[in-house]
Amino acid sequence: MVKIKPFKGIRPPRELAKEVASRPYDVLNSAEAKAEAGEKSLLHIIKPEIDFEPMIDEHSTQAYDHAVANFKKWKANGWLVQDDEKCYYVYAQTMEGRTQYGLVAACHFEDYVAGRIKKHELTRPDKEEDRMIHVWRQEANIEPVFFAYPARGEVDAIIDRVVTTREPVYDFVAEGDGFGHRFWVIDEEGVIARLTELFAEVPALYVADGHHRTAAAARVGAEKKEALLDAGGTYTGEEEFNYFLAVIFPDNQLKIIDYNRVVRDLNGLTPEELVAALDKDFVVTRHGTEIYRPAELHDFSMYLNGEWYGLRAREGRYDDADPIGVLDVTILSTLVLDRLLGIRDLRTDKRIDFVGGIRGLGELQRRVDSGEMAVAFALYPVSMQQLIDIADTGNIMPPKTTWFEPKLRSGLVIHSLKD
Repeated sequence: MVKIKPFKGIRPPRELAKEVASRPYDVLNSAEAKAEAGEKSLLHIIKPEIDFEPMIDEHSTQAYDHAVANFKKWKANGWLVQDDEKCYYVYAQTMEGRTQYGLVAACHFEDYVAGRIKKHELTRPDKEEDRMIHVWRQEANIEPVFFAYPARGEVDAIIDRVVTTREPVYDFVAEGDGFGHRFWVIDEEGVIARLTELFAEVPALYVADGHHRTAAAARVGAEKKEALLDAGGTYTGEEEFNYFLAVIFPDNQLKIIDYNRVVRDLNGLTPEELVAALDKDFVVTRHGTEIYRPAELHDFSMYLNGEWYGLRAREGRYDDADPIGVLDVTILSTLVLDRLLGIRDLRTDKRIDFVGGIRGLGELQRRVDSGEMAVAFALYPVSMQQLIDIADTGNIMPPKTTWFEPKLRSGLVIHSLKD
C-alpha cells in the first residue's frame, strides 16, 4: 500500500501565480522557453540556460549553478513563499470543458523502489541524471510528477467538498493553450489524516507523465539515505528527503490522447510500392485530401504523397491476449516501421520523429507537405486500462506511446527536501 504525506509547500503569492507558473521543462526547447519566459517565470529556474546570451549548454555546471541562484532569488524576492504548516493541495485542470482534480502530495521513494509506484516506460540514463542533479542541487522537487490511482469514492467526496465550499487560492487561464488551472489548500488536520489513511489502502500508483523525474527523485532519496547511514546518523524513513512531489489523479478522470509518428524517407520504396506492401497486413482505404482520423483500436491513418489513407490491421496480425502485442504502437512498429521502413529502434533512429496529438493531424500533414518528412502515421489513443494492465504485469510500453493533456503547470507548488 502506498505512503503519502502533507508538506510545507513553497509557492507563489496569489497575485503572482499566473506569472510564476510555467509549462514543464520537457515540453519546450531552450529557444521556446526563452521566448515564453516572463520576468518571474519558473522557466528561469527549470531552464536556466535561457538567461545567457548566447545560451549555454543546459547540462553544464554553469547552468545548474544558475538554477540554484535563481531559486534563491525567487524566494528572496517573495515570488515563492513557503507555507508555515504541512498541507495537502488540490490542483484542478480544465481542458475543452473537461476538468480533472488531482491531490498534490509527497510520495515516498521506497514505494517506487518496491514497485508500488508503477511505471510503463523505460528511462534514458542521461535524462534521469540531469533531473537527479537538479533535485540534488536545489534540495527540492521543483516540478511535480503526474500519477494516477484507482479512483476511490471517499477521496473524490473529500476533494469535492474542498472545491465546492471554498474559493481557490489560484484561478487562472494559461495563455497560449487556454487551459484553466485552479488550486486549493487543505490544512485541516482531520481531513489530512483521513486522506493519508485512504491512500494507505491504495495498492499502487501509476506514473502517467514524469518517468525521468520519478526515477531521479527516487535516486536522490536512496542516495541521501545511504549518505546519512554512512555518516553514522539515525534513519527513520520519515526524513523529508525520502519524499518527492506528485499530483495524483483518479484514473477515471484522465484522458490519453494520440501520439503519432512521422518518418523522413520510405526506405527506398516509392509511394505506390509502400501502399502495395501495406496491403499484406492492412485493409487499405484511400481518403484523398481530407484528413482521416483513426476511429478505434487497430485502425490507423497514413498521410503520404498528398493523400490520407485508412489502415485497418487484418485479423491475425496481433494478439489481443498480449498486453504489449495488442498495442497499436506495437502493431505499427512491427508491421510497418520495422518490416517496411527499416526502423528498428525508436529511441535512437534519427529517421523517425514523434508528434503529440495536441498538435492535431494537420501538423502531420504540414511536416510531410514541407518535404521534411515523407510519410506520417496517426494512431488511436491508448486507454488508461491498457496502461494499468501493462504496468501491473511489469511490462514496458514502446517509446512515445502515451500523451497526457493538459500538462501540469510547474511552479504552483514546490517540495523542499529539507523541511
